[in-house]
Amino acid sequence: MLDISLSLMLLVAVVFLVLLMLLNSWLYRPLLAFMDERDKSIRKDLENVSADSSEIDELKAKTEAIIAEAKSEAAALRAKTIEESKLLATSKIEAKKEELEKAYQGFLDELKKEEEQLKSELLSQMPLFKESLKAKFSQI
Repeated sequence: MLDISLSLMLLVAVVFLVLLMLLNSWLYRPLLAFMDERDKSIRKDLENVSADSSEIDELKAKTEAIIAEAKSEAAALRAKTIEESKLLATSKIEAKKEELEKAYQGFLDELKKEEEQLKSELLSQMPLFKESLKAKFSQI
């Protein structure tokens, strides 16, 4: 029923072993070498990424420090500018107040002179008013 051929079995075993040796040398070894190389490359890239990551963190910390310093300098400059502007505005206000005070004082002096002048004119014309009043009273 079942014929087992010993020579055919040996031939299949030899072909199988030859095929294994050929596949090992032509396919498996290069494939394993490629996979090992790829693993090394991935490990190296991961190490570079971690090194780059730490470098990026360092640079990020430096930029944050620079930005914080720039903000503080800007705030100080803004405060200084505001203070200088307030001082300048105060001095201008004081100068304008003094100018207005002098103008007001000059106006008061001129008003006083005009009052004195009007008084003296009225006093000089008083006799004429008295005579005209006497004339009016005498007509009544």
